[in-house]
Amino acid sequence: MTRPILLLTILLCGVGLVLPSAGLFGSASADEPIKVVATFPVLKDLVQQIGRDRVTVDSLFNELESEQTHTLNPTDITTVGKARMLVQIGLGLDVRVNGLIKNADNRRLLIVTASTGVALLKNEEHDDESHSLGDPHIWLDPENVKLMVRHITEGLLKVDPAHREDYMRNQAQYIQDLDRTQQRLMMKLKPLQNKKLVTHHADWAYFARRFGFTIRGSIASQAGTEPSAKHLSDLARTIKAERIRAIVSEPQLNPKLPQILSQETGARVVVLASIPGALPGAETYRSMIEYDVDQLIDALKD
Repeated sequence: MTRPILLLTILLCGVGLVLPSAGLFGSASADEPIKVVATFPVLKDLVQQIGRDRVTVDSLFNELESEQTHTLNPTDITTVGKARMLVQIGLGLDVRVNGLIKNADNRRLLIVTASTGVALLKNEEHDDESHSLGDPHIWLDPENVKLMVRHITEGLLKVDPAHREDYMRNQAQYIQDLDRTQQRLMMKLKPLQNKKLVTHHADWAYFARRFGFTIRGSIASQAGTEPSAKHLSDLARTIKAERIRAIVSEPQLNPKLPQILSQETGARVVVLASIPGALPGAETYRSMIEYDVDQLIDALKD
């Protein structure tokens, strides 16, 4: 056998050995779920609704945490380092994650900011400079969530274009289901006459606007701060004068002050979930919104 023929034979045998191996690797990669990191559980739920079995999602914060209460750790860096996509709210709620992204040094990571394009409300009661761009609790309005879902879908299409039809179908189905939930709740709310509320924390403006509630004051303008005695006294007078029947609190907040106001005024403390999973019966975004509206209807109905 001449040398050129020998080299060609070796090359062909090599190709014959390599091609099946490469084919198997490509097939496994195509079927492997996309690793996604969400900063908050509400984003995790939305990614799961659109990605379904095509994604695995980790949330950096749990349902009772905020960026201020969560301590970033090496496990978070590893999680971000292995992810293909990270979804954040933006608007100052997850700024510390920027350092985490830098330390993870994941050049393949696609970052999706879910708040892009959302029309923001100005929160008059917030003293926190990190909220100077506007009220960041945008997900408490289902209409905002529809835009957030579209951003998430766009991100998944970029990192996994082969499953475009699945993602688009899931998005359309979820938005349709959200529309139905919203319409059903609006019908249930129609009989209510007095929809005035006092809230523990000033993060319910989007929810109130969407469902027709009026917030007449908040106990704390910022999580972790203590209101003055005068502020509490003024709130008590407002509750009595306007016959406000519900004080909205959340499971991660200290119940002491709402209970004091309740005892003084007769208004009922209603504990709602602002994050999916914070309360039983509110495990997903849609069930959370339904749970919150139902709890308020029960507290306010005649």
